[in-house]
Amino acid sequence: MKARFFKNEQFDFETRLLLGGAYYGLGDVGEIHATCERIKDGDYEGWFREWKATGDRVLAIAEACEAAGRSVSARRAYLRASAYLFSATGTLEGTDEPDRFLDVWRAHRRAWERYCALSDPPVETIAIPYEGKELVGFLFRPAEAEGPLPTLILNNGSDGPVHAMWAQGAAAAVERGYLAVTFDGPGQGQALFEQRIPFRPDWEAVITPVVDHLLSRYDVDPDRIVLQGVSQAGYWVPRAVAYEKRIAAAVADPGVMDVSTSWLQHLPKSMVKMLDEGDKRDAFNRDLKIGLLFTGKVARRGLAFRIRPYGTNDPFEVFRAVRAYNLRDVVGKIECPLLVTDPEDEQFWPGQSQELYDALSGPKEIVRFTAAEGANWHCEPLALGLRDQRIFDWLDETLGS
Repeated sequence: MKARFFKNEQFDFETRLLLGGAYYGLGDVGEIHATCERIKDGDYEGWFREWKATGDRVLAIAEACEAAGRSVSARRAYLRASAYLFSATGTLEGTDEPDRFLDVWRAHRRAWERYCALSDPPVETIAIPYEGKELVGFLFRPAEAEGPLPTLILNNGSDGPVHAMWAQGAAAAVERGYLAVTFDGPGQGQALFEQRIPFRPDWEAVITPVVDHLLSRYDVDPDRIVLQGVSQAGYWVPRAVAYEKRIAAAVADPGVMDVSTSWLQHLPKSMVKMLDEGDKRDAFNRDLKIGLLFTGKVARRGLAFRIRPYGTNDPFEVFRAVRAYNLRDVVGKIECPLLVTDPEDEQFWPGQSQELYDALSGPKEIVRFTAAEGANWHCEPLALGLRDQRIFDWLDETLGS
């Protein structure tokens, strides 16, 4: 699909995510269109205002339905409200009051947790031990299912919310008789905003505790644990399975060989050289600050938002650190079957799905998604049904289901 909803690239992609999520109840198409019609293209304050208004309105519906004992209506409204409120936070870095983020994020999270509690069967909140702390996760199960069951671990990307994992794999997994688990890993969601745990490149240190936790459960089949990663987790998932050998199969949507390319592609060669030399912190940060003066506050605050999960406010440190998010030295260690998606018009890591696929020496498959199918763009936002069909048919075949 080549037509655009907004000229502003962020607004356009966010709208695609919202419309695609409606397939699994994360929105209502009419509510989405009506809200978008109230937003002036490129008006960051307007985006925040209108999505928060829609989220607040639907949240009030959810609370009224819950108070009246109408659990189905309540949970469906809570799920939509969670998605709308989270979408409101997406443009705050481009407004004059970005500090409103945490209050709205927490409101989105409360709506999500009410959805989980009212689901049938309820979505189980789990605590995953992690380096003296606990990562919060959510476990979805098929109704009346008896274990042990194949289990899908859903690994989110750099800034996605846990509710997005319902639409990007959990709902499809439950329909097919899988358990599904998602969680906030280091640098994501609650781990970032409430626990102050930053990203890390060695993601096996995250997935191994998740697997350990799952193997302590009676309802998980230890021979059929699979792992799917979206967006930046297209790096984290292959990295994890290079070392964590209890994963039976994995999916990277899309494949990401080198996260840093999306950071470095706009830097002049002189600044890349400063990163190479390693002792040019002051010069690098000065030149970056000067360059950002010509891009406007949206770009400056957008960079600050991207830096935040890495655990430092120093741009030089982050630009150097992100280079460690690279599979080239570990891709040869990947042994489990790996499915790589390759969407047309991939806007963040173009060409890297094919690069990852070509570098794999073990069982592998690459699946294309095209504009002609309405399945282009990063993570196929408007084609979740087609995406799930292809991914789960491959998983079922790989697991012998």
